[in-house]
Amino acid sequence: MHFFNDPTLLAAGHALSMILQFDRLIFLWFGVLIGLAIGLLPGIGGLTGFALLVPFTYTMDPYAAFAMLLGMASVITTSDVIPAVLFGVPGHAASQATVLDGLPMTKRGEASRALSACYTSSLLGGLIGALILAVSLPLVRPFVLSIATPEMLGLTIFGISMVSSLSGTAPMKGVAVACFGILVGMIGTNAATGQMRWTGNLLYLQDGIPIVPIILGIFALPELCDLAIQRTAIADNIKFSSRQGMRQGVTDTLRNWFLVLRCSALGALLGAIPGITGAVTDWIAYGHALHTSKGARESFTKGDVRGVIAPEAANNAREGGSLVPLLAFGVPGGAMQAILLGAMMVHGFIPGPDMLTKHLDVTYSMVWSIALANIFGAGLCFLLSGQFAKISTLRYTLILPVIIPIIFIGAFEGSNSWGDMFVLLIAGLIGWTMKRLKWARPPLILGLVLGKLIERYMTISFMRYGTDWMMRPIVLVILLLAAMILLNPLFKLVRRGGFARLRPSGDVRLKLEDLTYVFFIGIALYMLVTAQGWLFLAKIGPTVVASIVVIAGTISLAYKVFFANTGGGVHMDATIDPNNALPIKLVLTRAARFFGWFLAFLACMALIGIIPTVPLMIVAFMRIEGRESWRLSLILAVCVTAFVYGVFDQIIHVPWPSNFIGQWFPALAATGA
Repeated sequence: MHFFNDPTLLAAGHALSMILQFDRLIFLWFGVLIGLAIGLLPGIGGLTGFALLVPFTYTMDPYAAFAMLLGMASVITTSDVIPAVLFGVPGHAASQATVLDGLPMTKRGEASRALSACYTSSLLGGLIGALILAVSLPLVRPFVLSIATPEMLGLTIFGISMVSSLSGTAPMKGVAVACFGILVGMIGTNAATGQMRWTGNLLYLQDGIPIVPIILGIFALPELCDLAIQRTAIADNIKFSSRQGMRQGVTDTLRNWFLVLRCSALGALLGAIPGITGAVTDWIAYGHALHTSKGARESFTKGDVRGVIAPEAANNAREGGSLVPLLAFGVPGGAMQAILLGAMMVHGFIPGPDMLTKHLDVTYSMVWSIALANIFGAGLCFLLSGQFAKISTLRYTLILPVIIPIIFIGAFEGSNSWGDMFVLLIAGLIGWTMKRLKWARPPLILGLVLGKLIERYMTISFMRYGTDWMMRPIVLVILLLAAMILLNPLFKLVRRGGFARLRPSGDVRLKLEDLTYVFFIGIALYMLVTAQGWLFLAKIGPTVVASIVVIAGTISLAYKVFFANTGGGVHMDATIDPNNALPIKLVLTRAARFFGWFLAFLACMALIGIIPTVPLMIVAFMRIEGRESWRLSLILAVCVTAFVYGVFDQIIHVPWPSNFIGQWFPALAATGA
């Protein structure tokens, strides 16, 4: 009887009864629907949803308010797998790793299986994350207090090493790319000194390059470009029927229950560390699955269902973990948690000891909200996954005109500047080139995400602890694990063939793809030299990182050119390129044609605005590229334009890029014309 009188259980039971009241469930459902809709739109992040919903919560009771907000936040990473799996377009930064195996599964006709596995692992991950949150809140204080800046720096370095291993047996290549991404993330104003770094007197660069257009350029545009080159549907046929695929996906997830459990725990743990975002969590979970799953090195990136299960379980579990420092200490783990903190304070709740004593029922209402939101969200996605899977069999002339305008709008959300459009174009060209030349793209994105964090943690660690920060026990363990991951290919090479494998082979193997080393090393050298005239705190980070790019890139290039047997291992783009059989001239011609349409869209948007451009470019593309009928072209153009105008202009109220017509006729500017 004493067990049932436990205050924690009583508070949890009371919270559940409060959440299950009909009026509060309605708000929870509404938040889930908003979150699922946002997840489908590339580049439109959860901050947009919070900006929409928070003002409405101020007059609501706290249970309903927090249920609606957490319902939205909990399911964004459930639905954002749909564009990632079907088109290779990450809905958000947290679904990048899902592309690696999700898209190859779609190309095999297993889209419904991949989506079902994503939903099931997301559901289980969300529930496990909520459970970990419920159990850990009373116990978490000593652990969170032990995580200082040096440990944060160690974790970011570990994340870089984990993703660098995706470069197969040449992890130094991955390190060079990751550090190049860090350098890109350092562009802008240095927070510590106010030093302008590589801004070139451009106002757009002073706040740094937004991550959204880079993610869409590096991952989304190359896949769409290859679809235009191939000129077929994404999948020639559907291997499973909708029901078969859904059943198979559920079976796959349950069969890999231990992987789900491990990655969910990992996601919740990383979520509890402020600054570790979903963009980092999914890569660390993917790397963990790669290094611990049987046969993963032979099957990952080729359509292994475990490659979608791991990151999705971790991402949804992360939402529960991210509430731990917020509720226990009032420390938000990211921008959304910061907004949630503001909403809590408006309702009179101050995070800290009171949330674990006097307001324990409110705290557990948040736990139940996350759990129920994951159940509702996964259920809705299951109902629609069969229809979504059929999209992969549509002609490319029906898919591209719909996706490209959404990508433009998503990229523009980076900083609401025309500079976002040019960053999208440049990142798209770099991403497509890297994919064609077999360079792994994940390390670049992770480096970009972690760039400012690594510099901040490095500066604080050296100023506060000197070089002693590396000797802290937790940091030492993390750095040793990172070193083992990076050196593992070398150990395997020596184990298989002895030290003789490390001697030059006598042959020079210089290929076209090796010239990309010159690009990365050359830019790093330029950034290294130009940084030397800056203030010490502004240049220390760029100097260290640029030096690593030069050293790692040179070592990797020398090994590639002069030493034997550098192939093998997992490589992000080695098996998902659909047009290897096409002549290189035809590939380049069709790629140029695709980016030509991109430039035409930009030019038209600059002249008449985005909303008039959408129907015009859709009809032109469908008529010229696919010889589609006028009737079908006009119907699709009207539908897409109505969707863009209704959702983005009337509901979300996104600002539109400036244009000449809008300057000449200001009354039209407010509607994107």
